[in-house]
Amino acid sequence: MEVFAEYVANIVNEQHRARTEEVMTWVAERYPNLEPKIAWKQPMFTDHDTFIIGFSVSKQHLAVAPERAGMIQFAEEIVQAGHDHTKELVRFRWNNPVDFSLLEKMIEFNMVDKADCTTFWRK
Repeated sequence: MEVFAEYVANIVNEQHRARTEEVMTWVAERYPNLEPKIAWKQPMFTDHDTFIIGFSVSKQHLAVAPERAGMIQFAEEIVQAGHDHTKELVRFRWNNPVDFSLLEKMIEFNMVDKADCTTFWRK
């Protein structure tokens, strides 16, 4: 994806780069109505100018940020799946498969929950 090309190209680890590209492509293909963009130096997807999901890369994981409401909504599932997390993001470790099922639920929750949202972040 062209909008993420520079971000992805700067990921030094080849496997991490490939995994990140796989996830971004999956989101873009599964949700073609979402707009891919870079904001705050991070890749994210928006819908009608409201934040839906964001990503960041670290040495140990791909972080997925569904906004606090998304974390609350899926807190039990995140814990049961054994994912490391904070109040704002879930960490998908590089040595584990991407939890596409959880990612899908987070995206779809935010799309529905923020359908009438007129701001970038929830108020």
